[in-house]
Amino acid sequence: MKLGRALALAVVLVVPLAVPAGAEPPGPETARVAQAVRAGTLGQDHSVADACTGVLQGHQVDLGCLTNLVTQDTSAHDPLTTPAPAGFSPQELASAFHLPGPNSGASGLVTIVGVGAYPTLESDLQTYRSQFGLPPCTTAGGCLKITDYHGGPPLKPQKALAQIEEAYATETALDVDLASAACPKCRIAMVQIPMDVSRLLNAVLLQQPGELADDFGTAVSYAASLHSSAVSMSYGVPTGVQGSYLGTGAPAQALHHPGMAVVAASGDKGFLGGSQLWPQELPWVTSVGGTSLSGSSGSFVQKAWGSLFTPHGEQQRWVGAGSGCALDLGPAQGQPAAIAGNCSGHRAGSDVSAVADPLTGVAIYRSYAPNGGKSGWLVAGGTSAASPFIAGLYARGGRLSGVDGPNTLYRAPNGTIADVSGGSNAQHGAADCAQFKPVLCTAGPGWDGPTGLGVPVGLGAF
Repeated sequence: MKLGRALALAVVLVVPLAVPAGAEPPGPETARVAQAVRAGTLGQDHSVADACTGVLQGHQVDLGCLTNLVTQDTSAHDPLTTPAPAGFSPQELASAFHLPGPNSGASGLVTIVGVGAYPTLESDLQTYRSQFGLPPCTTAGGCLKITDYHGGPPLKPQKALAQIEEAYATETALDVDLASAACPKCRIAMVQIPMDVSRLLNAVLLQQPGELADDFGTAVSYAASLHSSAVSMSYGVPTGVQGSYLGTGAPAQALHHPGMAVVAASGDKGFLGGSQLWPQELPWVTSVGGTSLSGSSGSFVQKAWGSLFTPHGEQQRWVGAGSGCALDLGPAQGQPAAIAGNCSGHRAGSDVSAVADPLTGVAIYRSYAPNGGKSGWLVAGGTSAASPFIAGLYARGGRLSGVDGPNTLYRAPNGTIADVSGGSNAQHGAADCAQFKPVLCTAGPGWDGPTGLGVPVGLGAF
């Protein structure tokens, strides 16, 4: 997808970074990283680390969140931190997605569902918003609400789970920052699910994620009780041996709230075939895929996100926006038969997309690092970035009365969603999804799996 004239990636961009009044300008290293982000060349000197893994009772486990961080260099696992933001700013995202001025649109409530405690959430969010000139969003002012998943007090830190808590805090920072970028005037509710080691291990080791899914159902039901405009979940778990329960049982029904946009990340492991992640597979959840974004100053190029890298001390790993078929479920709400036909009439994902590639990533701020990680500005990505951004656009657009999953996106007016027609979320392109159809793993004209209908152009689709 091309917006404006094409960007020659070999050109070194001169990128003005957002600097608060009275602050020192960014140093040369921050400026170098910022230029590489916008030129799409950051992968030459840096790698990517999965921010959502941890060790539980001696087991290395996938924590279910979908955040990737840029590392210090190509051989490091530690995330890159900079004294000033180097990733894309809210103003640049507004330009890339043709959003109106920050005071335009509705000021609804965006609810973020996350896991674990984050005691510095409010101050970190204020650092992000003040850095980029966004209005304050505080608990005292009524803009920010932080509770557990029953509406009780915010969760307290658990020292014994510091590594896991740090990972989840990184996810939450990405969520609230991107919701703020999409809708500067919106209120934000952070609903925290307590960490339960046994439920995580059941989901990962025994392929029984039912209790974990029940917790997300409880959180989304509470979000609905707050009259949220949109709720975002940057999490995805394999359905394991409980596909029927997750697809049609209590947790699935708890996520069905017509009139409230329920949004989830499509995944960060690329094309997944006929085995999808929950909850984005549900017909009444908007599945958000991801793009690589490059450019500046109103001239941006987007393509489907997919790339190969070698984590520190590990074998090469493929990352990319999730896509595929939920073969035990019906089509997404409002999904045309021609699109569902790519999955023999079943739910085809994703529905819509936004920036997700960490190597063309967004700036986020996180100070809470109880496991000894570095505090400061990070360059982050994953469909975890795209999901809260799209949720923020739903809340800002404000036309929610007819929303039931992604149905209104599939009948959005012409010109309000821009097609993304390049790139793939599969390592070998169409050959990797030959057992289905190439459109499920390669971006092309019209709907495709990695990017759905495409990326928003303003608020007209919301």
